[in-house]
Amino acid sequence: MEILCFGARCLVQEQRARWERKRACTARELLETERRYQEQLGLVATVGDLAYTPIMGQGPQGVCGRVSARSYFLGILKAKGTLRPPERQALFGSWELIYGASQELLPYLEEGYWGQGLERFCRHLELYKQFAANSERSQTTLQEQLKKNKGFRRFVRLQEGRPEFGGLQLQDLLPLPLQRLQQYENLVVALAENTGPNSPDHQQLTRAAQLISETAQRVHAIGQKQKNDQHLRRVQALLSGRQAKGLTSGRWFLHQGWLLVVPLHGEPQPRMFFLFTDVLLMAKPRSPLHLLQSGTFACKALYPMDQCQLHRVFGHSGGPCGGLLSLSFPHEKLLLMSTDQEDLSRWYHSLTWAINGQKN
Repeated sequence: MEILCFGARCLVQEQRARWERKRACTARELLETERRYQEQLGLVATVGDLAYTPIMGQGPQGVCGRVSARSYFLGILKAKGTLRPPERQALFGSWELIYGASQELLPYLEEGYWGQGLERFCRHLELYKQFAANSERSQTTLQEQLKKNKGFRRFVRLQEGRPEFGGLQLQDLLPLPLQRLQQYENLVVALAENTGPNSPDHQQLTRAAQLISETAQRVHAIGQKQKNDQHLRRVQALLSGRQAKGLTSGRWFLHQGWLLVVPLHGEPQPRMFFLFTDVLLMAKPRSPLHLLQSGTFACKALYPMDQCQLHRVFGHSGGPCGGLLSLSFPHEKLLLMSTDQEDLSRWYHSLTWAINGQKN
């Protein structure tokens, strides 16, 4: 009996030792990457002083001195007036406030106050949502200014050529906070998971991990919506005619491509198909001789996915076709063919996803 108890204690001690090693390794990685993150943020942000207020006598004491890094963008752009304030705000968004949040967090990490520092850091998570919501506008503003603002273009090239940037361009740095948020989620969740329940900062780390994960999910959703909006604008631009107006509004894009429509009689006809979560749009290319609408597509039919029954047909012979899909609707049946087996598989999986999504 004593031998069994001793063995059980050894197993518990070994598990605790593994947790502690993982915790120490994760904490070290969080600290080292935060230093690098702050350094890169500082290349863009305006440098300033930041004071820390200790909580109940704990945490980093005193005032954090001026950061040694230099700002190569925001500070100089403000001083020189190369960009107007609205354009500067559109380009950088909440960058400076995010930089300030990192400045506040780092001393806590350096002193080993992980729970306290991350709990305070969570007060600034809204900045990352704001930054994500502005990211598309930021990239658009950057491209516009590089194209039409000669002074800004020359300034950016000069700054990017400095050795501190290590070959990075401004457009490489702009997504940095969103990339770091994903790192925060991975590292803080791992830190919380490897912190014992009796540890004084266990509850703080658990709360911080939950809040950071929720923010990361929200930021991911913002990014997905932005990508979808880009697809919708692109598809809407490809469609012409009165019937095409507003066809993509409020929809979620899934897939597009050419398929051959196989009629009961006659030759297969190539058509462009656009798949959304709720409908399949079939379009016909406009004549290349059309003066105003050449290169666009005319909408020929909309098929609701909630009324679709999909079957995949195999075993064709006597031709190069890769496969055939059968789509049945209450008043019509479509036979769609592709000579590319992989393309047909992508269509099958996308259509299945849309149909199941409508049924659920």
